[in-house]
Amino acid sequence: MRDVVAGMNFLWQGQRWVFGHRRWLRVGLLPALITLVLYTALLAVLVWRIDELAAWATPFADDWDSGGRTAVRVAFGAVVMLAALLAAVLTFTAVTLIIGDPFYEALGEAVARDAGWGLPDTGLPWWREMWVSLRDSVRMLLRALAFAVPLFVLGFVPVLGQTVIPVLGFAVSGFFLTAELTSLPLSRHGVPLRERLRLLRHRLALTLGFGVPLVLAFLIPFVAVLLMPGAVAGAVLLARSTLPAAGAPAAPGAFGPPIPPGSPGGYGPPTAPGARGL
Repeated sequence: MRDVVAGMNFLWQGQRWVFGHRRWLRVGLLPALITLVLYTALLAVLVWRIDELAAWATPFADDWDSGGRTAVRVAFGAVVMLAALLAAVLTFTAVTLIIGDPFYEALGEAVARDAGWGLPDTGLPWWREMWVSLRDSVRMLLRALAFAVPLFVLGFVPVLGQTVIPVLGFAVSGFFLTAELTSLPLSRHGVPLRERLRLLRHRLALTLGFGVPLVLAFLIPFVAVLLMPGAVAGAVLLARSTLPAAGAPAAPGAFGPPIPPGSPGGYGPPTAPGARGL
């Protein structure tokens, strides 16, 4: 519970920082606004055609009485809309970070400087950094889908699909949303994707305390735009707390290949035998 509150506090600190530095707030709003317009248009099309989609996906209900047919198709439509909203939340951050990459890098550096930290320069040209960011976002999305698809199917199970599954869906979304947001500071410290996920998994309560409230807030379109700059700022502070010797800058590539947990120089708590990263 303590780590959950700490995660929420990092989110609050990030919002407080950007609202105290209005220039960075304005810089961070533009990419989020562009992404919002794009996603709003896509979701509007889905809402407009959801009845047709439900009818096409449930032909077995065509001969049912009107009450049963309507109930099945309304349930299907609700699950599809929930899945679309969660997918939008997951990809909204990735797309916004790609669109606003140079802006958010500058914002993250400013937050790190204020925190007495540092984000080492990767030494890569901008196009190469963008390619690495896009590649990692796709890999992270595939990992998220490995959880989202079974949850989507289980969403059709009566009772379970309307109670436990949405909670698990928000938890998974919160984890990967935090992973996406912390990718900038952690990658600048040379932490590869698999190790970034392991760091966050070892601090799962902290990660969910930061990510789940943000997922819930991001379901409200204009709130997502308003909170995005602060989410980037808060993620820098959270990333700082997950690294060894928090606050001490690491040289680029210092983490190198994954270090076996528990070995000299390893970071994060030892992983249980046989455990795997997300």
